[in-house]
Amino acid sequence: MQAEERQFLIEQHLQKVEFASLEELSEKVDVSVSTVRRDLTLLEAKGTIRRTHGGARLVTPKSDEFTFTARDTHQLNEKEAIGKAAAALIQPNQGVIIDSGTTAYHAAKHLGGKASHIITNSLPVANHFGSDNSVEVLVTGGVIYPRLGVLVGPLAVESLSKMHADVAIMSGGGITLDGVTNSHALLIDIQRAVLQSAQRIIFCLDHTKFNRRSVSPLCGLDAIDTIVTDAQAPTDLVAELKQAGTQVVIA
Repeated sequence: MQAEERQFLIEQHLQKVEFASLEELSEKVDVSVSTVRRDLTLLEAKGTIRRTHGGARLVTPKSDEFTFTARDTHQLNEKEAIGKAAAALIQPNQGVIIDSGTTAYHAAKHLGGKASHIITNSLPVANHFGSDNSVEVLVTGGVIYPRLGVLVGPLAVESLSKMHADVAIMSGGGITLDGVTNSHALLIDIQRAVLQSAQRIIFCLDHTKFNRRSVSPLCGLDAIDTIVTDAQAPTDLVAELKQAGTQVVIA
């Protein structure tokens, strides 16, 4: 594959996902990480992408699909109900990891004065507790993506892998009987670290995520303790999830 073709594919991929790790891009165009670095240097000189620690992002995304504020307007009533129900599952003085999903953010809003400490890579979650003296908030390191409201990259993964919590409250892009999927490799890297760092895993998924597959697999059902969803979730899949041993809470 010629350099021009590789760079076109890299830019095209970033138009879809907005940001990507070096390893992800290397796999996408089937060349070494060092070759991808050279391609990114040339693309950055053109002004279309910007290199970051461990990857690259698009300078001017074409859509708001991944923007936190835009995503948080979708199924807003359902997300608020799910978040409240998920927060009700947390026992007093438990440590909680909250990921960067918008539905998980709604759970965070109901945890004030309940959790002993909150660990997060979500800027909206961290900002929500900025003036709350009742809870200790630990924010991961990493690269800030303002439109996503999230910290990503190797530093975020490393810090999460060294932390521990009683419970993790997570979101995803879709769920089937095969498990949960999500939209981006960098988010999945962080979420996999979260799965290893918490004793109990709660996924907050509104009905639009059921019977849906997002871009990349995250985990199987065996990694999930509880799914919190809304009353519009398809009854057949809810029944199958329960039969598979997953607790399902209808908000």
